[in-house]
Amino acid sequence: MRIDLRYVSSFTYDGPVAQSHNLLRARPADDRHQRVISYAVEVDPLAPIRSSFDYWGTWVDTFAVVREHRRLSVAAEAIVETRPHDEPGSDVEAPGDPFLFHEYLMPSPHVTWDPDVAAFAHDAIDGAAGYVDQVHAVVESVGELLTYTPGITEVGTPVAEILEHRSGVCQDYAHLTIASLRSLGIPARYVSGYLYASDSAVGDEPVDDEITVSTHAWVEVPVDSAWWALDPTNQLPVGERHVKIGHGRDYEDVTPLRGVYHGSSTSAGLEASVAMSRSDLPQFDLAPAPDLFSAQQTQQ
Repeated sequence: MRIDLRYVSSFTYDGPVAQSHNLLRARPADDRHQRVISYAVEVDPLAPIRSSFDYWGTWVDTFAVVREHRRLSVAAEAIVETRPHDEPGSDVEAPGDPFLFHEYLMPSPHVTWDPDVAAFAHDAIDGAAGYVDQVHAVVESVGELLTYTPGITEVGTPVAEILEHRSGVCQDYAHLTIASLRSLGIPARYVSGYLYASDSAVGDEPVDDEITVSTHAWVEVPVDSAWWALDPTNQLPVGERHVKIGHGRDYEDVTPLRGVYHGSSTSAGLEASVAMSRSDLPQFDLAPAPDLFSAQQTQQ
């Protein structure tokens, strides 16, 4: 499937800003399930853009506006081809060397757990036969427990509070899933991206070719020499309608746009939108999977 993305964010300041420094994560990942055909970024006021991969392997565009301004606009456009994901067999075993996933096993800024979260995780895997079944059991239990409720949580809402109130949005589903898996000693990482669906809470197929979406979140766990993606929010397989932007320990590592500014402005109004459209194309050839566990910087 070919998917076109257009990401736009605009800040309007209540006073003059002398300069601002920003990090943008908007370019889709290149991996075994998707391929970027084109990508471009525009910044107004005009500013040079430098790009690199961050520590976790996500593409980051860095730019600084060093002249006075009262409005900052960022637009990123991408065309990406996606393909379905393979489901691991039930006989796949847990990765053998935990050192390779140390940072995906430890608590992180938005993923911590207490005895209640650990107990929830242990209850979820009761009766699960192996590694794959245990991961499935946790993802399904989170989906059964939580009710999708926008506005009830914030980015920094603790996992224990999400468990207690049994509600949240896709970030919360992902954070609770990751905390549960890590409490069991299963490495898990947070994925930020977009889902081509009219309602990301259920993952339904859109009627219109072009839709407006919000950032979506799911999780990945290691299997064999790759990463297996699961979507606890809509309980559907991660597939060609999912467009991955990046991954990290939790939301903190993949914030779409982050920056600081210097000036007399005391507040800024934000307007943001993401448009997605699709067209069917022949599937691209699947390249041989590299050894993904030799470094964090892989895009897989």
